[in-house]
Amino acid sequence: MKRPEGNAVFRQTLRISRKLANFCLSGLAELKGDSSPMKTTWYCPLDLSTVSEMKEDGIIYTVVVKQGRDSPNVPRSTASRSQHVKAGTEEKLVLHLLHSFSMGDSSFISIFFSTYRTFTSTQRVLDILIDRLGNPPGENKSNTRQMFNKAVCTVFSTWLSDYPEDFRSLSDPSCLQRIGPLLPEDSSGAEIRGRLLRITEELREKTLLSGSLSDPTKGVTSPPDPSEFDATSILGFPSSVIAEQLTRIETDLFLKLVPYHCLGSLWSQRDKKGQEGACWSARATIKQFNRLTNAVTASSLWNTGLKSQQRARLLEKWISVAEACRTRKNFSSMYAILSALQSNPIHRLRKTWHETDREAVKRYEELSDIFSEKDNYSQSRELLKEEGTSKFANHDTKMNNRRFTGSCAQGTVPYLGIYLRDLTMLDTAVKDRLENGFINFDKRRREFEVIAQIRLLQSSCKNSIFRTDETFVQWYHSVPSLREEESYKLSNQIEVPGEPSPGRGSNPTVIITQHPDALSAVANATMDADGIFDFPSPVNHLLSKLCKHVKSPSVSCLDVDSSPPPNDATPSVLTTPTTAVKSHRRSVSCGNNPTNNKTEAGPEIRIIRIRMDLHDGNLYRSILVTSNDKTPTIISSALEKHNQNAQEASKYELIQLLPEGKELIIPPTGNVFYAMSSASVDFLLRRRGGNTPTGSPSLGNENSATFPRIKAKGRRLVRTLF
Repeated sequence: MKRPEGNAVFRQTLRISRKLANFCLSGLAELKGDSSPMKTTWYCPLDLSTVSEMKEDGIIYTVVVKQGRDSPNVPRSTASRSQHVKAGTEEKLVLHLLHSFSMGDSSFISIFFSTYRTFTSTQRVLDILIDRLGNPPGENKSNTRQMFNKAVCTVFSTWLSDYPEDFRSLSDPSCLQRIGPLLPEDSSGAEIRGRLLRITEELREKTLLSGSLSDPTKGVTSPPDPSEFDATSILGFPSSVIAEQLTRIETDLFLKLVPYHCLGSLWSQRDKKGQEGACWSARATIKQFNRLTNAVTASSLWNTGLKSQQRARLLEKWISVAEACRTRKNFSSMYAILSALQSNPIHRLRKTWHETDREAVKRYEELSDIFSEKDNYSQSRELLKEEGTSKFANHDTKMNNRRFTGSCAQGTVPYLGIYLRDLTMLDTAVKDRLENGFINFDKRRREFEVIAQIRLLQSSCKNSIFRTDETFVQWYHSVPSLREEESYKLSNQIEVPGEPSPGRGSNPTVIITQHPDALSAVANATMDADGIFDFPSPVNHLLSKLCKHVKSPSVSCLDVDSSPPPNDATPSVLTTPTTAVKSHRRSVSCGNNPTNNKTEAGPEIRIIRIRMDLHDGNLYRSILVTSNDKTPTIISSALEKHNQNAQEASKYELIQLLPEGKELIIPPTGNVFYAMSSASVDFLLRRRGGNTPTGSPSLGNENSATFPRIKAKGRRLVRTLF
């Protein structure tokens, strides 16, 4: 057989090399033999997308170019190009609404209308759009003008359909009248003009009738009469009926929730002067959460004359209701019930828990595991992912085999605190603006991913059908409101502190963790190229890094009515607990014994709640404390959040509110992070020389000035030994 010439071998080798290179570039290729029908397929895992930035006047784009794949009919690979806004000025972001589709940024409109309230106002957006509509591009019937008119109709149609309240909240309807003549003359433009005209008429009627037909007594209800409250009557309702009624209430509130009310920048400003009505839909959900928590606490503690066996039946009832809520995918009510059962006033009732059915306690612990804070509520998030849009809960329980009374398949009602936490952490970790002053729109994309999850769950609840049980509703509204200190007082009357335990430890435990600083690491990771838009949920990765070690208050502690006033109904009997007392989740600290051996840069952090010692309110504010913060810094921050003069920080002292009504005075120049106890995150800001509430002896003489006392004791010990 004759050997091929050298140049022929070279040409054959070159052809094979070109083929292999073509396979890698295209990601898929086929080798066909002349005499064999077998095909060989090559897969290349390389991602040939290129990401770059393009800067124009007032705006920065992230440009993604994706390489296409070769096909038998197309010898050369094709590439697709899309531009996504990364940052820009206020005007450029608004104008990009009209050009986003042509640039391949199809999600921009949805993201913008979900988040624009964090950096501008409805009136300002309308003013910019009106100016642009007055100077449209291209000739009257040109292709450019037609594309522009189509974009205008898309923007206003989406805005009116998804957020009509933005237009109804305008104080001056004249700007809506200016939009009408500027809209296209086709059928789409005519429909939008009609909708704007109807809203304009509504605003005019609202202005004319403002105050003329208002009823000052409307919506004002008298508080329930405590003498008419029968705590034990809850035992007469089937657990399925209670769960259904709670799910009905929660579903109605969840459908009314405006998702952007949960944005961190809006939610954190809700209590500032002039923002009293802000985030009303989120407030309503939180109010229901606290109301249910109060109902569980009041029904369990109100009748102090019950025997332990009788009170145990009440706990078993609420555990059964929580399980029924789990079956109905009502995670909000389920967590409210568990939070009440885990609160100090109920958890400390060792005799009652001793008499509680073991099987019920086991189910209670299993339900509590769902809301474990481990790995940023990973188990709860996984359940929402699996069951969010399914018809029924996916778990094996006796309740799951029963038919729901009077209702059909239901949607999922999540625990809102998870989303408030996520959005608050995002707002804290990612800057609103770049160094050049441009609005950071990448941050809004990340926030939109969380908001989209809320909207998806809302869509699953729209077809839920319930019946109303008036008897239960009447009982639910008859529950008197118990302040935290009143709950402690009733709990101490039921079981005197310090009494020996019956010997059966059935109380669930809370895992208290520490959290090294993650903010700096997350802030650096937020602008990575792999978390822009084309990759799977960068927000989840971001939040897991941010919240892996950071604990924030639950949704209940974010409400203005969640805490007791300082000077009323303080328990008269106060003794140091002999055993560890489990705190309500609202009062769980994040640990104060740093054991991190790694040489990490950056301080440790935790979130505390501070209220002022006032007679006319009990408003808490959440404060971020790092391991570097001293007492004057925290006091100044708290005064600013309470709209007080931060320059008067030296006139106040910081006091930690401990269980059993005790107090711990933080040293005036001490490190709050290490001086605070792990038993509570609740603090009080009191003027120096102020009176201590009656019945609450301060522990200042014993525990305040912790580190100076340790130093003094150490010096005395050294002098004694040497």
